Amino acid sequence: MSDLTSSEKRKLERLFNMGGGYVLDFNNRTFAEFVEESVRRDIYDVRYDHGSGGSKANRLRGFWAAESNSLVGKLTADLIDYGKDSGAFKNDGALPEECLRIVARLRQASPVADLDALSAIADEGDFEAVAAHVREVIEKNQPEAGLDRLHTFVIKYVRTLCEARGITVVREKPLHSLFGEYVKRLREDGQLESEMTARILKSAISVLEAFNDVRNNQSLAHDNPILNYDENLLIFNDVASSVRFIRTLEDKLKRQRQRAETTAVSDDDIPF
Repeated sequence: MSDLTSSEKRKLERLFNMGGGYVLDFNNRTFAEFVEESVRRDIYDVRYDHGSGGSKANRLRGFWAAESNSLVGKLTADLIDYGKDSGAFKNDGALPEECLRIVARLRQASPVADLDALSAIADEGDFEAVAAHVREVIEKNQPEAGLDRLHTFVIKYVRTLCEARGITVVREKPLHSLFGEYVKRLREDGQLESEMTARILKSAISVLEAFNDVRNNQSLAHDNPILNYDENLLIFNDVASSVRFIRTLEDKLKRQRQRAETTAVSDDDIPF
């Protein structure tokens, strides 16, 4: 469960206009869809029953009580982004920034700062199962128990990215080679704004190559002597940071494509 304080909860409730049982301008369907997309959870699951009613506000309070700091931080950050984009906070002064500081605190409570980035990006049951296991071992502060699952997650993640960009994916192609082709495609398409970013991503190729050896020889994938806690944690943080950047980049590109498509449809509607 999260450790939101009473003061923090009051601030979030004011920001999200929860006093009347609502959460921002969501209806039941759009709220469920938003939570599913943000954190892969069914907000109407019995785990989130809270108080005497099943209002959206009570559902969110139940989520705060049931889920980890990391997951609560992720959903809260996404709700704040939504509220900003929809203009819901125009009269709230400094409250949105105060609530972003709450998000920062929640995220710092996890030994892996970007843990919430480690979630599935395709509707595949095994992908989400692997991602859930990876998050679980970190929430329990047991990175040694999940290094092999993290490797599996990254393979699925990179393969999904490559398939979306038309890059040939075969089982025999190693992780670092796939990621190298993905980074090359980003550069060719002009989607990296600085040479430094390109170099950081290129350095990740060699990191992922070394990851193969660690997974095979120092994780629970086989009967191995297990890598120590601190080095496991370093690997988790490095991988999660890279995934966080890529998710942010891909989300930005997706929004750009959607805006372009919307503009094209609008232009087609002009009667001349």
